[in-house]
Amino acid sequence: MYRAKMAMTIIKHNYPFTFVEHEGIRDIHSFLNPTVKSVSRNTAKADVLKLFERDTITLKRTLESITSRICLTSDLWSSLTSDGYLALTAHYIDEDWVLQKKVLNFRHVPPPHNGPILAERVIHLLKDWGIDKKIFTLTLDNAKYNDGLVDVLKRHVLLSNSLSCDGHFFHIRCGAHVLNLIVQEGLKVIEEAIHSVRESVKYVRGSEARKIKFAECLAQLPSSCSKKVRQDIVTRWNSTYSMLECALVHRLAYYRLQLVDTNFRTCPSEEEWERVERITRFLKPFFEITTLFSGSRYPTANLYFHGVWRIQLLIKEEMENLDDVISSMARRMKGKFDKYWECYSMVLSLAIILDPRYKLQFVEFCLKKLDLVNFSDRVKSIREKLYLLFEDYVSHSPASTFNPSSSAHTTSGGNQNDVLDVLDEFDVFESQECGLSRVKSELDLYLEEPRLDRKKNVDLDILCYWKANTSRYPNLSFMARDILSIPITTVASESAFSIGGRIIDKYRSSLVPKNVEALLCTRDWQYNANTSAMEADGRDGIEYSMSGRLGGVRVTVGRRDEWRPSTWGDDLFPRK
Repeated sequence: MYRAKMAMTIIKHNYPFTFVEHEGIRDIHSFLNPTVKSVSRNTAKADVLKLFERDTITLKRTLESITSRICLTSDLWSSLTSDGYLALTAHYIDEDWVLQKKVLNFRHVPPPHNGPILAERVIHLLKDWGIDKKIFTLTLDNAKYNDGLVDVLKRHVLLSNSLSCDGHFFHIRCGAHVLNLIVQEGLKVIEEAIHSVRESVKYVRGSEARKIKFAECLAQLPSSCSKKVRQDIVTRWNSTYSMLECALVHRLAYYRLQLVDTNFRTCPSEEEWERVERITRFLKPFFEITTLFSGSRYPTANLYFHGVWRIQLLIKEEMENLDDVISSMARRMKGKFDKYWECYSMVLSLAIILDPRYKLQFVEFCLKKLDLVNFSDRVKSIREKLYLLFEDYVSHSPASTFNPSSSAHTTSGGNQNDVLDVLDEFDVFESQECGLSRVKSELDLYLEEPRLDRKKNVDLDILCYWKANTSRYPNLSFMARDILSIPITTVASESAFSIGGRIIDKYRSSLVPKNVEALLCTRDWQYNANTSAMEADGRDGIEYSMSGRLGGVRVTVGRRDEWRPSTWGDDLFPRK
């Protein structure tokens, strides 16, 4: 038990294996129990690997036993030592209708990193887990090699026969990545104003003396503000948005700093501040949608259609804006939008139909409001694909192979068969002569039912809805379960990179890949569902809570990792 506790402590807090040999730790343990037998770093390493192997077996059994399909996200990451790692994450809804996320592998992959080679590695990993026949979708970013990866996977003999509708719905493009490309294109229009704000933030954060002087400027303002000075990461537009939003709040403080500090020469002009304000107002809906898309603890598939539609509608409206800057941004963003989202992801468009507050009528409304020339054709295509996928589920359902005649109680075989033959003739007569419609399917009945009142069901738990209606719609509920488990971003895999960066830091750069995978995966399996357990780690980030609404859905976005050493000024200047 003692050794297991030590191993879990190492995993939970990212301690080095030498932690067990630290003199202070051994003194504490000896004080508590003089007879304790201390362990070496090699023993601690072996204990961690044993826990990893035990939990791997447990998770494998779980994945083999679930009846739902499994959705995957995957991405590549380069460590501090320039070694390439492949993160493969599974998303599924378990038998209790709870959304689960598990990092299956964090595997070292030496170059080359092209599509066919990565596909073979993914197939090998899926086969090891025994889930190669259960895969539903794969969510990837827009890296070029991923197209080759998907093509090989869809044709691979292990996957091709088990994918729904011949893999038509298999590939999902990361929504957050596409949004980043769209907004980054628009931000090019106001590069000069953003550059001024960025340089001002850099100047303030450049030394402790400047931080103190800026804090004094803030203190002299009539109203205090708890917003923190933020510096952006150029490649992430949402961090740029946060930087601009915070800078606007501190606008007067920057003016005051310019008066008291002659070396501060990068303060934006009044015109630039006004431009930043207009741009921030324009980008706020994009930020909210990106935040919603990035969730991993709640279904996001049903948020996709409404979110993308809002973006398309907003861009279309702002193209007519009288402000030349806004209209120019919108036109550039439309070019990127048309490249990636001119045709919405079909399977994710089906997810909004499976939300009982919206259904197919909402899709028709949204597409019609965009004044699309081919509006009716798009609606027809979505409806056809919906029925196509449903028929695929019905054909693979155990109930579809049930033969009423085989279970009928018979007293004499011949007479019973004669009766059934006559009844079969009656069925044909009824359908041909009487013109009666066929028996309605579960999908027909669901679509014809009145929609739930959206205003009265703002906080509807869509998984609970389908769980409660499993008996009414057995096949449709299973289809809804699989679709709602689709992640629309690769954030889940990217979050593994954050932990990977803490495991392979400059003090532990010699860790072998096998130990890295054991530490990261075991931590995810043990503590993924328990946020409070992660908060015990002193290096885990602050909680940022924000509520977002999209189509009547309220969610709380969870933790964002950020390492904050205990240094003066952290309350105002959070460290990256």
